[in-house]
Amino acid sequence: MRLPIPAALFVVALGSVFAAPVSAQDTHAVLPAQLAAPGSPAVANGSNGQPPATMVVEPVAMMIAACDTDNDGKTTRTELVQCVTKSFDAIDTGHKGSIGYIDYSDWALKWLGDRNALPSPFTIDSDGDNRITLTELQAGLGTLFTRFDTDKDGAATRAELLTIRATAGGDRPPGKKGKRSG
Repeated sequence: MRLPIPAALFVVALGSVFAAPVSAQDTHAVLPAQLAAPGSPAVANGSNGQPPATMVVEPVAMMIAACDTDNDGKTTRTELVQCVTKSFDAIDTGHKGSIGYIDYSDWALKWLGDRNALPSPFTIDSDGDNRITLTELQAGLGTLFTRFDTDKDGAATRAELLTIRATAGGDRPPGKKGKRSG
């Protein structure tokens, strides 16, 4: 059974909504109502409280941000070169000057957070010899750095390293998951 709710003024404070009486003659108590939280059932407008646009960070962008050695909130190309050299040296323990794809997956796990994080070894291995040199790794990450440095000032800021997605569902159009054409 639904009870009639008097006209009320809603005030948002610290994640809750409170219904407050509109006039002094209304003596109803203040009633707390919870806002939608992540993972909660959909609210009246059909959403779960999430905005339609989602910000994400690519694993390589997190690495680039971590290369900010002077902690000024931006990574320069020089800082990236030094960081990539240090990270490569940490994996090339035999000092061979190149690493195989398995060693690259170890590098990706340590520096990107997952063995399968992009860029893939096939992208970085520009000469296709199944070995990745420091020069190839520097070039591959340099290309990505150029993509992230949207204002072309030679530094990638935290804002430039974020990617805005129109939807949280990914890149596939709705209804197309798992279907192949032709």
